[in-house]
Amino acid sequence: MNAALFKELISQLKVGKQLPDAVYLHKDALIEASQSLQNFIPAVAQAVKVDEWDLVKLYKKEFRLSLLSYPTFYSESYPSLQQSVNIDLVKLTHKITNYSNSDNPPILHRKETMITPSNSHFEHFKNITQEGENAGLYENTRIIGFKRSWYNIIERHGYELVDGRLFRSSAVNPSIDAPHIDRHKTAIVRHDLSAPMKTLVKNGYLNGEYSIFDYGCGRGDDLRELEAHGLDAIGWDPNFQPDNDKTPSDIVNLGFVLNVIEDQDERLEALLSAWELATSLLIVSVMLANDSYIAQFKSYKDGVITSRNTFQKYYAQSEIKSYIERNLQEEAIAVAPGIFYIFKDKLAEQSYLQQKYKRHHTWQQLTSPQPVDSKDKAKLLITQHQPLFDDFWHTCLDLGRIPTNEEFEQSGKIRELIGSHKKVFNLLQDMFDTEEFEQAEKNRKEDLLLYFAMGLFEKRKPYIQQPEALKRDIKALFGEYNTVINLATELLFAIADTKLINAQCEKAHKTMSASLLNDSHSLIFYRDFMDELPLLLRVYVGAALQMYGELDDNIDLIKIHIRSGKLTLTAYDDFDKSLPFLTERIKIKMAEQDIDFFDYVDESRRPPLLNKHLYLSQHNEIYKKQLSFDKRLGKLLRYSSLNETMITRYEFELKLHSKNKKIQSFKIITSN
Repeated sequence: MNAALFKELISQLKVGKQLPDAVYLHKDALIEASQSLQNFIPAVAQAVKVDEWDLVKLYKKEFRLSLLSYPTFYSESYPSLQQSVNIDLVKLTHKITNYSNSDNPPILHRKETMITPSNSHFEHFKNITQEGENAGLYENTRIIGFKRSWYNIIERHGYELVDGRLFRSSAVNPSIDAPHIDRHKTAIVRHDLSAPMKTLVKNGYLNGEYSIFDYGCGRGDDLRELEAHGLDAIGWDPNFQPDNDKTPSDIVNLGFVLNVIEDQDERLEALLSAWELATSLLIVSVMLANDSYIAQFKSYKDGVITSRNTFQKYYAQSEIKSYIERNLQEEAIAVAPGIFYIFKDKLAEQSYLQQKYKRHHTWQQLTSPQPVDSKDKAKLLITQHQPLFDDFWHTCLDLGRIPTNEEFEQSGKIRELIGSHKKVFNLLQDMFDTEEFEQAEKNRKEDLLLYFAMGLFEKRKPYIQQPEALKRDIKALFGEYNTVINLATELLFAIADTKLINAQCEKAHKTMSASLLNDSHSLIFYRDFMDELPLLLRVYVGAALQMYGELDDNIDLIKIHIRSGKLTLTAYDDFDKSLPFLTERIKIKMAEQDIDFFDYVDESRRPPLLNKHLYLSQHNEIYKKQLSFDKRLGKLLRYSSLNETMITRYEFELKLHSKNKKIQSFKIITSN
């Protein structure tokens, strides 16, 4: 059985529940399938040692199938999924997902479509489905796939399940009236773009090429700003702009909407509706908070009621990521805490991820072409058209390889003067600094290895299609796709090797512009120096940031924990000060796939960053001033100015007070 035959046999199936991308079929209905499928599916089940399965999900566009266990398929009207085994027949791998302990497992509907009409249960199942149709339960099929949502819909429509059949509720149990929630109060007035919109600016999505729809736009402050820039942006909001149409757009923003909807089914409907409208990218953002913050509010359903009588469902980073991926069946890419990109256009997703892991260099031209032989016509032509060939050389440096004709705008002119791009490149190698190109080539190879390693870390599905530029990169820099995947796999496994991480941290400490190495414990450095890390440490940091999102300007220092598989990010009130104070600390725990957020809103609790010079490049204009300040302060308070020094703000101020001193900019002066 190969992929082509598999696809052909699936297309010929006349039985089963037909969906756009798959067919669901009960094993008892396999008798209606071709003999090849009748033999193949049980053989696959035997190969992966799965004995208990009732349904098979056959994918129409992929060489893949899932074996689903519904033990109560015949005995319950809406049976729950107990286990799913997803088998990739290309990679020869399988993944088992167990739902036996879940309080909200997937459930089945329309079971008659999964069996044959000759099955003795066919008419019974058909009647069960008809009951649900008559009761109006299938009006919104997007939110009925899980047990809890299904039972909520049954209750909302005034029915009860009795022995698996629907009956009108015969009695209404007395209950406390639900509180009235002032949803309209959640829409705040903004004086600049919202956080999710700022990420779109940062990543080049608000350049005028994309249409934008703001789902739950509130008072429309984002829209007003986008329109002022001439962008194609519209929005809808149930409270403030309910009459606007919900229009399909390239980019749909679901900004801080999910966390203010108290009804779980309505919340899910908002997510699915926004996803339907997005043709390229959906951006979802929610509020994050820890348990201690949430505890100050009154609990209500799965969230809280705030002092303004609004509902808030505060999420953890991993929780909202899981929620999005479970319901959309797509990867959610963390862009920032509480902000995720979900791409419908997979080529756009690849372009975004490649750009995310690509280092950007400002190339400083140190040489100029000089004809080595006055009789060499080609090199003389290059000298006469220096700006043109400078542009070509810089394109080579940016790509780390020779550009194709389509990748260099003035390709025709160059080919007219000299010939092919390869011929031009060979000539320029004699005239420019080849080490510069070799470094650019090395950087691009490392950036691509990081991109593919992150894809493996996230267990991202391999792309059937790849952007043309990526295909060219792979061919020029690695030869073939399997080579880059094997190298990326080795890199990913290596981040668990503490001895190797320790050695790479020692190497980084010697080569980076500035860093602090705590032997066998941690490496600390300023965020702007992250691209200077050896490739393995970039993979380590990148893997951790997959959970957190992109680094924003608030983060100042990054700490790699050598032995514990953790990464710590720290933010300070003003890093340019002689003595900044800590305002936020984020600890990313890769092994546990969790993030701890620690804020220091109370200024009296903020620890100072002592010895800041350790994190500054010696070429920094304030380095000498900072070093002098740190030495004087260390001598005054009796701590080494060469090491990381941890001290509480209370202890620091007590010591400073005891010396009758205070800090004024980079000076230590006597207190009055």
